[in-house]
Amino acid sequence: MSGTAERRELWGGETTKAVANFPVSGEPIPAPVAHWLGRIKAAAARANAELGLLDPDVAQRIAEAGDRIAAGELDDQFPIDVFQTGSGTSSNMNANEVIATIAGEDVHPNDHVNMGQSSNDVFPSAVHLAALDRAVNDLLPALEQLADALDAKAQAFADIVKSGRTHMMDAVPVTLGQEFAGYAAQVRQGIARVTDALPRLGQIPLGGTATGTGLNTHPDFAARVRERLSGETGLTISAPADPFEAQAARDALVELSGSSRSSPSRSRRSPTTSG
Repeated sequence: MSGTAERRELWGGETTKAVANFPVSGEPIPAPVAHWLGRIKAAAARANAELGLLDPDVAQRIAEAGDRIAAGELDDQFPIDVFQTGSGTSSNMNANEVIATIAGEDVHPNDHVNMGQSSNDVFPSAVHLAALDRAVNDLLPALEQLADALDAKAQAFADIVKSGRTHMMDAVPVTLGQEFAGYAAQVRQGIARVTDALPRLGQIPLGGTATGTGLNTHPDFAARVRERLSGETGLTISAPADPFEAQAARDALVELSGSSRSSPSRSRRSPTTSG
């Protein structure tokens, strides 16, 4: 007998139905979003245990399963199409079911794993935090490195004279270093725009449950989860300006997208070219 045994499906009935209901693109939710679903579920279980709402042993098993999702060990257990019900209900239940299966037969996906939560507050929180994580730990360091490299080239090319271009014709002389200094400044302006969007991106609706009211959630639950997630990741995660705004709108994601789209890769002309 050759090869390895096929990995079993850890999800349950809600996930199976969602796979059948949404055969749209064949593309699952991004792995970072799945990872953050696991991270949120783990932090929520630990917070609920601290608040005396969840048996400590059950909470520990839920948290350990969530940690495995957060670490990327179970990416193949999230098969639902990214184009699904608008609130992310299917993927939230997907996470609940996978965690419950791993945690044991006495763990219920809704009553225990989803305690104090709703798809309407968990899924947007996971999307926001996945974007925040990638912006802070991937995008901004890469842009800083690019800006530094362009600054170095600006200095190296300081004495190379060339024709500036305007209206598709040669204009006054410039140095190649001046052009590269412009590129570097453009990148640094992009860094500032992205950085400015991050505080709003870190405002998450967790704790709002179904509509933003926080019904059936302990009043200290959301703050404890945010504090735990911030401590574990070093990200700045905060309460929303208003829970109903945070639950209903994804404006912070739109803002980050717009900031990212102002990068130099979107420009087809050099700083010395117009027309």
